[in-house]
Amino acid sequence: MADENVVIPGSTHCGGGRAVAPIAGGLSRREFFGGLLILGCVNGLSSRIIDAVNGVGWADALLNTFGISVIVWISCCAGVALLFRDQSGPANAVDLAVGAAFLVLVALPISSLSWVAIAAFCIYTLANTNGVSTRQGAVILLATTVPMLWSRLLFKFFANPILNADASLVSWILGTKRSGNMIEFADHSGELVIFAPCSSLANVSLAILCWVTVSELAVHKRSPYDIFWCFLACASVIAVNVTRMAMMGVSESVYDRVHSNFGNALTSLIITAITIAICVIGTRRELFARV
Repeated sequence: MADENVVIPGSTHCGGGRAVAPIAGGLSRREFFGGLLILGCVNGLSSRIIDAVNGVGWADALLNTFGISVIVWISCCAGVALLFRDQSGPANAVDLAVGAAFLVLVALPISSLSWVAIAAFCIYTLANTNGVSTRQGAVILLATTVPMLWSRLLFKFFANPILNADASLVSWILGTKRSGNMIEFADHSGELVIFAPCSSLANVSLAILCWVTVSELAVHKRSPYDIFWCFLACASVIAVNVTRMAMMGVSESVYDRVHSNFGNALTSLIITAITIAICVIGTRRELFARV
């Protein structure tokens, strides 16, 4: 009796299902997946870069990493680099069909759709690829869509409670009155208003992204302690952000100094350093073993 599990030479499998014949021409999955996701990341980041340059000029925009966290830059580069290590063979017809849908979303003049396309394509990749490096890259890029898209959508639906939570913490530190997202200055000279860019939610999503990126790069073995390290990273960035807002709430003169381009860049640097340090400590066994 013939073996029903014989694999036809040159065919590939998607998610352990039916074999899908590769496309003639030799286009590898590494080139195809990597190229698409580079295009998606560039398109998704470009609008933020253009807005930052138009708003404050090249020098200040560069100092503030174009309003995009260093963690996002690192995660995008790491995710794509891992995908380019893929050795799963040539792209197949299903890959090309999904890629065509991806290009349609990226081609539309709405930058957020690029992150929707990246999220969907990463989910497809995880469901249809067994390569370790490819799956690592897809997980990182999927996590990158959280601060770049999903946390922003979450904020639109829950803006008031999120801003009120930040304002409550700042009001508690300063010991002054609060009304919604407005806090009285400590010297009673006016009021500090907390808007979306100062919300702690964005920093929490970056802490989660940092943990995912570091743990994937370290090939970290999952454990219950991961919840503690991720929580610690999130709590730390909230503490730094709330402390910064409390400093701005001392007086208008202090506000002008802390809320300057230099002050924003310094705060971003502190948050990034603390977040990366906590994530490195949480994955130290695997990281040091690889070193």
